[in-house]
Amino acid sequence: MLVSDPNNVKIYNLSAGKSLPEWLSDRKRRALQKKNVDIRRRIELIQDFEMPGVSTTVKVSADGNFILATGIYKPRVRCYDVNNLAMKFERCFDSEVVTFEILSDDYSKVVLLHTDRYVEFHAAHGRYYRLRIPRFGRDLKYHPGTCDLYVVGVGPEVYRLNLEQGQFLNSLVTDASEVNRCAINPVHQLLVFGTQEGKVEAWDPRARSRVGTLDCALSITDAQLEGFPSVTALTFQGSLTLGVGTATGQILLYDIRSSRPLQVKDHMYGLPIRDVEFHNSQDLVLSMDRSIIKIWEKNSGKLFTSIEGTADFNGLCLVPNTGMIFAANEDTKIQTYYIPSLGPAPRWCSFLDNLTEELEESQMDTVYDDYKFVTRKELSDLGLDHLLGTNLLRAYMHGFFVDIRLYKKAKSVADPFAFEEYKKKKVREKIEESRENRVKLQTLPKVNKDLALKLMDDEQKEKRKKNKSGTNLLKDDRFKALFENPDFEVDKNAEEYRLLNPVVSRLDKSRKKELKKQLVQQFNEVESGSEAEMSSSDSSSDDDQQWAKEVKHQHHLLRQEERMRRREEEDEEVEMERDISRPKFYELKEEEEFKGLQRKVKKTNRASLGERVQQEGRDRVRMLGSTGNREMTFNTGQKDRSRTHEQARKHREERRQLLRPAKNLPGLRSKHKLL
Repeated sequence: MLVSDPNNVKIYNLSAGKSLPEWLSDRKRRALQKKNVDIRRRIELIQDFEMPGVSTTVKVSADGNFILATGIYKPRVRCYDVNNLAMKFERCFDSEVVTFEILSDDYSKVVLLHTDRYVEFHAAHGRYYRLRIPRFGRDLKYHPGTCDLYVVGVGPEVYRLNLEQGQFLNSLVTDASEVNRCAINPVHQLLVFGTQEGKVEAWDPRARSRVGTLDCALSITDAQLEGFPSVTALTFQGSLTLGVGTATGQILLYDIRSSRPLQVKDHMYGLPIRDVEFHNSQDLVLSMDRSIIKIWEKNSGKLFTSIEGTADFNGLCLVPNTGMIFAANEDTKIQTYYIPSLGPAPRWCSFLDNLTEELEESQMDTVYDDYKFVTRKELSDLGLDHLLGTNLLRAYMHGFFVDIRLYKKAKSVADPFAFEEYKKKKVREKIEESRENRVKLQTLPKVNKDLALKLMDDEQKEKRKKNKSGTNLLKDDRFKALFENPDFEVDKNAEEYRLLNPVVSRLDKSRKKELKKQLVQQFNEVESGSEAEMSSSDSSSDDDQQWAKEVKHQHHLLRQEERMRRREEEDEEVEMERDISRPKFYELKEEEEFKGLQRKVKKTNRASLGERVQQEGRDRVRMLGSTGNREMTFNTGQKDRSRTHEQARKHREERRQLLRPAKNLPGLRSKHKLL
């Protein structure tokens, strides 16, 4: 158990401390408890109150005897019996659970909304029924008066499933693009929906019509917003009070009879509000974002205390009429906090009241709420560096805490024209939107100009034929880099391009010049439609013949280049052989004995295959068809016989020139005379 004291309010983290593995024996458990202080002070309130990876949602049944929690991985739901302080059952699913609702007073009837659009109904024995909704859901609520289950999600529709008739009813259609949250007032059954546009729409379930709308985005004026304040949390207190959480970190409290909020509370973190709860006995509000749970007064907005977690929070659950808080988070353990100042412990763990009274008091840090953290550089930019050393700045780590009211005044003085620049920016955006309907100048890109010309020509032909089935690559963002990035430039010297030539072969020179003139003279009068059609028909009729001639010509050029390359390689090989056959002279140094010539033999066996092929130079590359496929052949460890035959023939010719006839020898002449 970990004890903290922010703002002089005791907070007991009952889930802190080390956990013992189940496979340890009782003897080793007792030994660890004697040696380790953290294990000895550990409180295991509910056995196995955790998830394998992450917990997403925690809720308590209406009778207070069961706690249901969902998490991953594998996606599952666990039910805990507080009377036995242990897990009652566990059920696994095929997909993660977005949220769930308990339909009965105990655990026997539960409905779960999954991420794959499935809605599952579970009974005490297991899964009862499973159905699918048209779009992905984000929240669901059950209306007991009409037995209707409302499911909201991606889209303006609110799906109604009547559990008494077992069928879908006509959906409620809102004015929003997406609906994030929904809530039902427990007193007069008013149905409210929180939308992506920052509005709250109120509907009467009896008449199935809209009765009012709250624009929460207009009520947030003083905050420095870094996004759009969409509604991310909704909850009711009594019959008139409504709590709204936004995606920019603000909580707004409304009296549903008025369009102006009673209280606006900013978390000062800029993170979306995930849950809002009301503590009825002390008029306190609990608001939670990803990093902190703040507890503050409903009427004044003054901070009561706050809870910071070691992992990101996902869900909040306040046990009614007690000081117990459950928090689902990005950790295996489900966090359990007990705050005696909020209320007593639940009846199933009443021993906590006696235990907390015996713990020693310790002075803890104070939480600074309604303060803004600024660095020294930001302080100098705001012109507040002369306040260093005064009570208006509280040093903390590498910066200072400054009052939020002073920060806003200094911000407005340092940048007085921020609103004017924002207004000019919006005006420019509106002007750009209106210009979209005007005629746009079409220019050639810097990369792949020939390809762009061909695409423009194809687009014009499709317009003449009134064929809209094709797609324009110039206007498609997926192929944007093809005309901007130089790495995608078409290499016109490549053999594949010269053989296939998919760009220039279908766009002759005359047509290319005509298109370039049209790009230069975009606002001049163009030629008549009949002349354009005749020119296009003439060009299209000669396309096949021109393409065939050009491919044959390219094949002829490639064969000539290949012959020239082979001749150059043969000449280089002859020069290398001549250099090797020339005699070499060696100089002996003083007092050095002549030991004969030692030829250096290259060890080709240790060389790699690629190195040997490169040294021998006998590889051949051959094109196979016009599709760009290539075939490379090479010989390893074998001598070129044609080359040896040529050398032998040259050697024989040299010997014939050097040989003298036998009749010219002196001995043969005298013998011939005697005969």
